[in-house]
Amino acid sequence: MPLENGMELMHKGRLEAFSDGVIAIIITIMVLELKAPQSVEFAGLKDLVPYILSYVLSFVYVAIYWNNHHHLLHAVKQVNGAVLWANMHLLFWLSLIPFVSGWMGQHATAPVPIALYGLVLLMCAIAYFILVRVLIRLHGTDSAIAHAIGTDRKGKISVVLYALGILCAWKPGVSGVIYATVAVMWLVPDRRIEHRVPE
Repeated sequence: MPLENGMELMHKGRLEAFSDGVIAIIITIMVLELKAPQSVEFAGLKDLVPYILSYVLSFVYVAIYWNNHHHLLHAVKQVNGAVLWANMHLLFWLSLIPFVSGWMGQHATAPVPIALYGLVLLMCAIAYFILVRVLIRLHGTDSAIAHAIGTDRKGKISVVLYALGILCAWKPGVSGVIYATVAVMWLVPDRRIEHRVPE
């Protein structure tokens, strides 16, 4: 493809395929962290409740990122090297979710694992924000993606809530509610892009 500001433009297909594969692996790793109880009774599941809750929350987060990543790339025509690196930056932080999810599930009332979980979520949000800005810079401020993203109020609110969840890690229940609240905010895919970019 032709050069744009000295950088070669590329088709977005490989980036989408690679990202989908990495996200699928992340989900696979998370479910493998769930170990079956030794007991054959329902009571044996009691000790797994923190693991299961942590897994469900983390699965929802990864699914949210996959959905919004799909909608985001649907709104763009091509990518360049800067976009590839911004996307890798996002995938790096997403790849840490299984680790912090498992640690938080194992120590559900310990402040440090809960704070680190929130930090990874915060960095995922920042990485996604960077990816969006790099795509807007590539396609222009008058592009469909720029108009669809707008001021990104929900994204900014999410960052503030993640930071608050980290600060409240010494009250695990409060942090858990905050992390779950942000997930609920993002359960519906980004309709701004759907409305501006036809299938």
